Amino acid sequence: MANLYISESFKKQELKPKKETIDFLLNYSKALSVTKYKELSFETISN
Repeated sequence: MANLYISESFKKQELKPKKETIDFLLNYSKALSVTKYKELSFETISN
């Protein structure tokens, strides 16, 4: 059986991102649109 060599500090690590980071990611995801045509997909950012 395989042994897991992960220290305890890596198992539970609570991340606390800044408000600016969250706002940036939300705005980016709102502006991103993916258009599919046949087998192609086009990603555009509408800003």
